[in-house]
Amino acid sequence: MKRLLIGFAALMLAAIALADGNTAPQVGDAAPDFNLPYATRDSIASDSLRLSALVGKRNIVLAFYPADWSGGCTKEVCTLRDNFSSLGAVNADVIGISGDYVFSHHEWAKYHNLPFRLASDHSHAVARTYGSYYEQYGFNRRTVFVVDKQGKVAYEDLAYSSRDSVSFNKLQSALKGIH
Repeated sequence: MKRLLIGFAALMLAAIALADGNTAPQVGDAAPDFNLPYATRDSIASDSLRLSALVGKRNIVLAFYPADWSGGCTKEVCTLRDNFSSLGAVNADVIGISGDYVFSHHEWAKYHNLPFRLASDHSHAVARTYGSYYEQYGFNRRTVFVVDKQGKVAYEDLAYSSRDSVSFNKLQSALKGIH
């Protein structure tokens, strides 16, 4: 029954994304490039983060989330933080993306000691490109994409959940299968 409910929820979220006009890239598609300002726990970067400049080095986890400082988002990024070394062991780098400004990102990353970059997509243009934006609510949906070293979408979870470890475990398994 639980799997049926999870499957139904995933279908509903996908239907909402399509209704909003947001269509996510599919596994195997070239990952849409972007160029965004970002912050880390150490600073607000003076340069910007371009996805295409990272391609070829490591697999890249793009973790779209609604907002800094919210409960579910804090749980999500802290799970990524707590498992950062195991993600690195499967050759993955993490980029969190929300509509919050870099100033909020920096303070939040510093407060939670986040070892990865948080990109600021304040106009939500990138979230729209990745089918990760709730137009009617004005914030990002919680979605995760993995971009492989060839610049292709290798994994997507359009209904990523921070409630338990199920979504994270699926992400970790997918990363282990990417060469």
